[in-house]
Order: sequence, then C-alpha cells, then structure tokens
Amino acid sequence: MTVTAAALGGCAWGGGDAEDTRPPAAPRGLTVQAGSATTAHVMWNQAVDDTEVTGYEVYRGTKKVKEVSGREHMVDIVGLKASTTYTFTVRARDAEGNVSEDSRRLSVTTPAAAAADHKAPTRPAHLTGRAAGNSAAMLSWEKASDDKRVASYEVYQSGSKIHSVGGSQTATLVTGLRPGTDYTFTVKARDAADNFSPASPEVRLTTTAGKGSGRGTAPTGFTARTHRADGAYYIDLSWTPPRTGGAVAEYQIQLDGRTATSLVFGGTAPRDRAGHSFYIGRKAGERHRVRIRPKLPDGTWGGYSPERAVTTG
Repeated sequence: MTVTAAALGGCAWGGGDAEDTRPPAAPRGLTVQAGSATTAHVMWNQAVDDTEVTGYEVYRGTKKVKEVSGREHMVDIVGLKASTTYTFTVRARDAEGNVSEDSRRLSVTTPAAAAADHKAPTRPAHLTGRAAGNSAAMLSWEKASDDKRVASYEVYQSGSKIHSVGGSQTATLVTGLRPGTDYTFTVKARDAADNFSPASPEVRLTTTAGKGSGRGTAPTGFTARTHRADGAYYIDLSWTPPRTGGAVAEYQIQLDGRTATSLVFGGTAPRDRAGHSFYIGRKAGERHRVRIRPKLPDGTWGGYSPERAVTTG
C-alpha cells in the first residue's frame, strides 16, 4: 500500500500548480536470473504514478548499483562474484524526485566460475514459437551444448534483449506484446564465463488481433466442486497449469468477483495437474463463483480461467 498526500504551493499571484509529493507505487513483478558467474538479469513491471515514472533505481542489498529510465524495465547487473548470493530490490522515481517503497526482495546465487573458458556454447537449434493470445508468445528451442555448462538463455526481440531464463530451461513465455503485431525472436546460449553462442535461427509470429481475455496464459481444464467434512464446506479446485517454459508456483484465487487469496506451492510446483481445497463456510445452499489466474515467470499475472459456479450442500 502507498500512503499518499498532496500539498498546494502558492505564488505571489494567489495561485499555482499543485506540488507533486506523491511517490510512485513500488514496482511489482520483480524477477532475478543469474546470467553467468558474474552477471544477474533483473526485470520488473512498470510502476504506477499519478504523473509519470521517469526512472528506476536498482539496489544490490542496500547499495544502489544501477539507474535506468522510466521506459526500461530490465537491466543486467555485471561485476558480480562467482558462487555468491545477492539480494536485489527496485524503486521507482518520478520527475519531482519522489521515490517509491522497495519492491519485494529477491535473491539469486551466481554459478561457479569456469577457469580459462573461452569456448562459446553451440547455438540453440530449432527455435519455434506460437502466439499465446493477443499479448504473449510461447517460445521453445533445443538445448545448446557447452564444454562446461550453459548458465542461461537470452531471448531477443528484433535484436534487442528482452528476457533471460536459466540454463536448464528450453522454453519460455514472453508477455507484454501488442495485439495483431508481427514479432521476430532469436535465442542465444550463455555460459558461466560470459561466452555467448551465435543466435538461433529466427522465428516469426503474429499475435492475435483485437482485445483478448488472456486465455493464452490462463490455466486450462479448470473445475470446481464442493465437499463437506466435519460440519464445514470446502471448495475443491483442479486445473492444468499454463505452458510457460517453467513451473508456475503462484496463483490468485478470485471468489464471487473479489480476490480471496493467493496460493503458493512450496517445493516443486505441479506441471501436469494441480489442485487446491479451501474452507468456504458451514451453511448449505450457498452459491459461489470462483476462478484463478497464474503468476507467470516474468512476474506478470496471466489470464483468468473460466469462471465456475458451485453450491454448498
């Protein structure tokens, strides 16, 4: 929550513009990925301000290590030490110098350094892609090889880096795209010594035109039922997680049109079929509507599942 306040500044003529003392909201959707033994890739969602966010400050622990413009939502932090754990946060800043609260804190551990490694990984082969609705695309590729190991894969859109995933991952969901737009993507492999492979072959795709529901990033096969135990009623949910290239560990549950709770899977999140049960009350004959949406690997929320209606008793 952001506490806001506004103050009016006067002038000799008895009027003036309102002084902006309201800080932006804290950036959400922070993700951090080790790119190599000495780099980390930090991404976040665009923050909200009553005027305009003009910049972001990236902190490693309590030290500010990078500043970028308000148009940028990712940065590579370089000069790190191998086999070391770092914690990152991001703050938003507006034109008046008001600074937001910290984003959530995320930690990442860089991989071990590869001594005297000058050999780059092989290029990722057979890159494929498909539109996942009007604002996302699903990319997948064949695993690259390296004389040590691949530390990460870098995703490029028309030659500009837009994302990074771990070296064990060979698929990812790219979000934040525009409806009805042509895109060209490539992927490079990167090892712990910062050697880059040649770019994969290009893949071209077009996102769906018009307004969409986000169904391309939503859970599928969503069902909801009720059961009674010890005099109380529970809603039982079941679904298939969306394909994102990695496991989806967090979901938001909406009950009767309002956000009820967040579900976070500890340990290994389910990939094929997921389920959750929660208490709803003791009264029979109550009707409820429920749906869920996933938090995607880049920190954004995916589309909602279809809404299901259930009745207790």
